[in-house]
Amino acid sequence: MPCRCSLCRGDAGKPLPAFLAAAAARPDPARAAVVVGGYSARVDASFLDAVPSVRFVFSTGAGVDHIDLHECARRGVAVAVANSGTVYSTDVADHAVGLLIDVLRRVSAAERFVRRGLWPVQGDYLLGSKLGGKRVGIIGLGSIGSLIAKRLEAFGCIIHYNSRKPRDSVSYRHFSNVRDLAAESDVLVVACALNKEAHHIISKDVLDALGKDGIVINIGRGPNIDEAEMIRALKEGRIAGAGLDIFENEPKVPAELWSMDNVVMTHHIAVFTSESRSDLRDTTIANLEAFFSGKPPLTPVLPW
Repeated sequence: MPCRCSLCRGDAGKPLPAFLAAAAARPDPARAAVVVGGYSARVDASFLDAVPSVRFVFSTGAGVDHIDLHECARRGVAVAVANSGTVYSTDVADHAVGLLIDVLRRVSAAERFVRRGLWPVQGDYLLGSKLGGKRVGIIGLGSIGSLIAKRLEAFGCIIHYNSRKPRDSVSYRHFSNVRDLAAESDVLVVACALNKEAHHIISKDVLDALGKDGIVINIGRGPNIDEAEMIRALKEGRIAGAGLDIFENEPKVPAELWSMDNVVMTHHIAVFTSESRSDLRDTTIANLEAFFSGKPPLTPVLPW
């Protein structure tokens, strides 16, 4: 049977209100919505009013800050996300460690040094710093944060973490206050979700506590960091560097960061590998099949 969804009927190019109106106007109106990533649409009261038939939302993004969970729960709309399983966790953890190694060992900066033909002219490049023995503070010890911790333990790093509650399953030192965590860390890795409490969780005070030799790695959400304060700290030498996969107003990246050799940047690609794309496809299909078969979602945030 050919697919009759709005996407396959050619509605995908419409503005979101028109797209939702078309989905609601069908003889068999949409009962499920797949939201691609965290920036294509916000699932809120307006979204659900436009398609009141929707009873299931699946997000391919790694977070839920674009979904009004309270409103979904109030209306009896189940929510599932890709990252509830292992679709993204290993790839994001690998990327976080890669960013950290790059910043510490100046891999990208040294590569540019070689490509510009500066090696024969200027001689040796600036020394980097070793990873082993670094005190790493991880903000958010969920599935991604835990995998980052395991990888960094293998390098001989000392792991601390911040979360709402201590986790009995780990021996890492817990800090309830991010500023205190920063003061006891050489590296801060942001791996938490974005909510009101975590907005600008990396503030001026936290950056100052981290200190002039400190590194910030962000694979969480852009607004977890006060970007303007981070840029000032980098310019003034109050922190040593940063590895960033995400930004506060992406895809706009502050121009001040472009020329900083102590900053490594990627374009929100931590989740993307050929394997994760395949896993995401399978997870999306499996959740939709479960919903339309009257079964609970496989990777739920809100139950059905």
